[in-house]
Amino acid sequence: KKWTLVKQCQAMLEAGKVYCQTSKSFINGLRELGPQCSGDKMMAVRGAYQHIVPVIRKLFIRSLIETTQKSVKTKLQNFVKEDVRRFKDVRKEFERNSETLEGALVRNAQAPRGKQHEVEEASNALLNARRAFRAGALDYVLEDVSYDDSIMDFNADAANGIAMEGYLYKRASNAFKTWSRRWFSIQKNQLVYQKKFKDQPTVVVEDLRLCTVKPSTDNERRFCFEVVSPSKSCLLQADSERQQQAWISAVQNSIASAFQDSLASGGGGGSADQENEGCKALEEVQAIPGNRQCCDCGEPGPDWASINLGITLCIVCSGIHRSLGVHFSKVRSLTLDSWEPELIKLMCELGNTVINRIYEARIDEITIKKPHPSSPRGDKESWIRSKYVEKKFIHKLPETGRNPPLRRSSARRNRSGTQDQTIKRINVKKGCNMGFNIIFLLKRRKINCLPPSDVAEEEEDLSTLHPGALLYRSAALQNFPVMADALAHGADVNWVNMAEETSTPLIQAVTANALAACEFLLQNGANVNQVDSNGRGPLHHATILGHTGLVCLFLKRGADYNARDKNQKDPITIAVDNANADIVTLLRIAKMNKEMREMDGAFGQSGDETYQDIFRDFSHMASNNPEKLKRRSADPKS
Repeated sequence: KKWTLVKQCQAMLEAGKVYCQTSKSFINGLRELGPQCSGDKMMAVRGAYQHIVPVIRKLFIRSLIETTQKSVKTKLQNFVKEDVRRFKDVRKEFERNSETLEGALVRNAQAPRGKQHEVEEASNALLNARRAFRAGALDYVLEDVSYDDSIMDFNADAANGIAMEGYLYKRASNAFKTWSRRWFSIQKNQLVYQKKFKDQPTVVVEDLRLCTVKPSTDNERRFCFEVVSPSKSCLLQADSERQQQAWISAVQNSIASAFQDSLASGGGGGSADQENEGCKALEEVQAIPGNRQCCDCGEPGPDWASINLGITLCIVCSGIHRSLGVHFSKVRSLTLDSWEPELIKLMCELGNTVINRIYEARIDEITIKKPHPSSPRGDKESWIRSKYVEKKFIHKLPETGRNPPLRRSSARRNRSGTQDQTIKRINVKKGCNMGFNIIFLLKRRKINCLPPSDVAEEEEDLSTLHPGALLYRSAALQNFPVMADALAHGADVNWVNMAEETSTPLIQAVTANALAACEFLLQNGANVNQVDSNGRGPLHHATILGHTGLVCLFLKRGADYNARDKNQKDPITIAVDNANADIVTLLRIAKMNKEMREMDGAFGQSGDETYQDIFRDFSHMASNNPEKLKRRSADPKS
């Protein structure tokens, strides 16, 4: 490009010569015009011509060309031949120092905390590499800057909205758990990174208000910390303990600042679509009984929610819930965050009234007073921890309900294939009083709680069921209050029924085509890839039964579409055999999207717009118009 500029300058000079030649002809014309001026009145004009013509000739012919030649062409050639060449030499030296520093940083990061001599060697090598890098950087940027330890520090008060930025190591989520060094920054209430400075930032955490940050001491590497969001965890590593603490403080401060901004503005920014979705979610969720007041303190107009509990919360209680950790409560804003349709559907199945009947079942028997909106934060925090962590207020299970096996009747009569058989009578032992009236709810359901292959006329005493077995049965019934009660009593969300091909509650919900029940189990930690004795996971069963909405949900939650059952069939093969075009499309698009991400590296984007739009459309259809996705189903045991 530099030599192209020189050539362009040369062409400009050549054109200038042509211009000057034309100007010379013009001047000669002026000179010839002078003698034509006769008479006394024209003598003054003739004299002026005689003086002006030499000046114009000198200006256009000599001064212009010589000045251009000296000031432009010569200096430009010297710049390209000397200055740029010297700059390139300095840049090569700088790049060599950069590579040396990069290698020293990698060795320093890999040094195990248990081997002190390796740590010292790596630290000394890093120190020497940094010194060489700083010396080269001074020549490279041609500025009088003192590069000390702050070279890797970050701008905390930048005017462009970046709260903090700098290099961090990020552990990949692939099978190899590789570490890669990326440029991270906290900006616009998001944690993002770039592979190169010209690349578009990749969003790691979309909303820091939904996250917590903590040091990670379990990892072999030093200076690690973890950013935990409701959907994933991101493990990062700094170059020193000071930088580790600086990053942790920056994330915590950004979270606090974001909450202050949302309170001051009375809401969040974002597009009109996001605002409309937030208003829709708020209206639908608050319409559920009890949801117009905070579940824990009763403050009116709550605009936060715990999505795994199915309750609404005020801003203060939501902050306390967030401090419990995502394994107890996953907090989301009803107005600031985007809501998937299946999540709204789940929230509408539960509500504050249902959950409080479970978690506050013994509130009349205890002396602890429930907090009110004006109660101190400490009182609210104590109440919430007692309620959800220690579970002091739920009805304790009787001893008969602690037995893990799912009792099955040994004597079976003629089996019936009807799915609408009513549970007519359930024997309840005296003293069995669970938090919610489970037996009453089960008796009102018009669906048999046993799978079609196990429908028996014998009646079963559900009061003896283990919480895991109760969750298993209620998942098949799509009975959310019973599911919530079972989880409150310690049910394992991945409980396995050994008597029914090691089926799980999630597989039972799939069999019932219960989208919201599957979402509820997934939000509470269900394993989307746990298989039964036939090697079939939830995605296999959803594909076999033709439940397109569930296939879409499981793929969004990371289901393995390459997993094979005992017949060596993966979900794509099953969908092709069943001629289900919608499911084949979803599976192939998910596979293609993952392959594209892997081509971009371990830190690729979460997917292109086409992939996201297709899955968004299927999600809305599954929640709002499920009849459009009905396909012929097959026998899951075939």
